[in-house]
Amino acid sequence: MKAKFLILTVAVGACAGTALLFAQGGMQQPTTLSAMLNQRYTQVKTSITNAANEMPEENYSFKATPAEMSFGEWVAHVADTQVRQCSTVNGQVKTVGAAQKTTKADIVAALKTSFDECDAAFGKLTDENAMEAVGTGRGNASRAGQLAYVTAHDNECYGSMAVYMRLKGIVPPSTAARGGGMGRGASGGMGRGRGQ
Repeated sequence: MKAKFLILTVAVGACAGTALLFAQGGMQQPTTLSAMLNQRYTQVKTSITNAANEMPEENYSFKATPAEMSFGEWVAHVADTQVRQCSTVNGQVKTVGAAQKTTKADIVAALKTSFDECDAAFGKLTDENAMEAVGTGRGNASRAGQLAYVTAHDNECYGSMAVYMRLKGIVPPSTAARGGGMGRGASGGMGRGRGQ
């Protein structure tokens, strides 16, 4: 129950933190659909890449609870999902087999490959082709819809990864980038409003 509450708190905080950055002028509001999707993708790509690099290898097998995926499995899940989704948008379905990787180096390499695939997909996105249908294996979806799914999925996964990092005493990259810390109050509980 505590783990679910913590995950929910981190997810809500991340949404609030993004809204606050826009309100304070800390981020330039994109003016087109393709620019908005690219900006969101770039943000989560940076957070996930930094999290994967900063988590020590001995913590790649760490699970918040026995029923959850390990940190390394979360990173591998991002890599496998991204390659599948973005290669579909790019016109040739590929796999990277990250779930079968066991070392941090191999998992991080698979993650990089997945981001390379997604960089190509997001790089080709324009407002003019955003609504073009691309095959997904379950019927067709729009190019923008498929890439919006990638970003939403990445953010969900990063939310879990951020909790794992906090449980290991590591400030998640998105919080560190904003100058945030662990957010501990005097009672030792999580502070408010720091997000991930």
